Amino acid sequence: MTGPVDRPTVRRRQLRKLRAVLAAVPPGNRFYAHKFAAAGFVPLSVRTWDDYRRLPFTTKADLAADQLEHPPYGSNHSATIRAYTRLHQTSGTSTGQPLRWLDTEANWRWLMACWRRTFRMMGLKSVPLAPRVVGKKPLAERVEHSNARELAFFAFSYGPFLGFWTAFEAAAAVGMLTFPGGGMTSTARLKFLLDHKATALFCTPTYALHLCDVAAAENIDLSASDVRAVVVAGEPGGNIPAARQKIEQAFGARVFDHYGLTEVGPVACESADNPGGLFVLENHFIPEVLEPGTDREVGIGEVGELVLSNLGRADSPVIRYRTGDLVKVGVPAHPVNGWLYLDGGVIGRADDMIHVRGNNLYPSAIEAVVRRFPAVAEFRIVVDQSGPLADLRIEVEPADAAAGHHLCEAIGRAVRDDLLFRTEVIAVPPGTLPRFEMKARRLVRVARDGSDK
Repeated sequence: MTGPVDRPTVRRRQLRKLRAVLAAVPPGNRFYAHKFAAAGFVPLSVRTWDDYRRLPFTTKADLAADQLEHPPYGSNHSATIRAYTRLHQTSGTSTGQPLRWLDTEANWRWLMACWRRTFRMMGLKSVPLAPRVVGKKPLAERVEHSNARELAFFAFSYGPFLGFWTAFEAAAAVGMLTFPGGGMTSTARLKFLLDHKATALFCTPTYALHLCDVAAAENIDLSASDVRAVVVAGEPGGNIPAARQKIEQAFGARVFDHYGLTEVGPVACESADNPGGLFVLENHFIPEVLEPGTDREVGIGEVGELVLSNLGRADSPVIRYRTGDLVKVGVPAHPVNGWLYLDGGVIGRADDMIHVRGNNLYPSAIEAVVRRFPAVAEFRIVVDQSGPLADLRIEVEPADAAAGHHLCEAIGRAVRDDLLFRTEVIAVPPGTLPRFEMKARRLVRVARDGSDK
């Protein structure tokens, strides 16, 4: 899995796979056929990295507009519509309408292959399949090893977003015992996790933190559970040090961060021997990290926007997709296959940058400060743009209402010391702020007309 692989070799392999994807695009895929024709680009002319960099970008706005023009699923389909067997959708777009995404069985096998590689990089144990024959019919039986397989608990709602659906099915396919956790209260999920001796928990970082709080309130010792790995995905947070530390201490387990997008696939993961960052699965994706708003590739230590092409989802591909997610190119302690390493995981979203009285920062920077205070049960960032100048305040929900005043003062000092600006920090009554099972929405912007968005 590890070892020195030079970038030209990585790129040659990627371009070979990309050509197979591009060969499936015209004429059936109207979305990309039109995009390439408008750019005067012949898809199969891509032979070098310079050729690839001439491909036009794809944006979420492009995809959203296409689905509005060609409802309900758009025209980004390289197979006939009868070939598609899966539908998932994103949590929303700037138009308020989620992107709907169709996959064929071939696509689905590729998506699960991404997760299988992820499991290996995280060191999660599975039970391989060995063929056997009964009569004339080949079957498959599990090969037992001295090292037990993972017992994987998936604490999510089983709604239409892609995320853990692929992880769940991939885990079952490699021989893990999988436990679905949809339709349960948090207390019921904790009891289920303990009763069935789950060794791996899959959920969002926000929900993992919530389970920690519920367990503490109900005197449940999570560190006595069998959980040894908490795989978090669906939002940034797995690489925020304070959040990570709280989860790891409560469970007595290792947190593994993961990154993916419904419209792209399972993109990047943390490896067992490189905590604190993500490797892009470059056998399945072509990544670029570009200066936001330009096509300049950033260097080591620089922050840029992650741009992706998937290499196996040929029936509903995305090519040079500007994700809007900000990452920093890093150098890992233990390289993996020469793949791109994202130091600190996903830092934030380009469109989430907060501009307040000369200060530019991302919500994750504020969260990193707030999470250092265990007395905070939940929080929210409010950017009020209703006046002539934007104002920012942090609303915190203390675990103990009596400690709210001192907690707010301490957080205000920490923001001032770490981020070099002053902001109002106010306490709200316990139970006031929403709890999130899926993607948390802790940034609220108040528009000039006074409406929230």
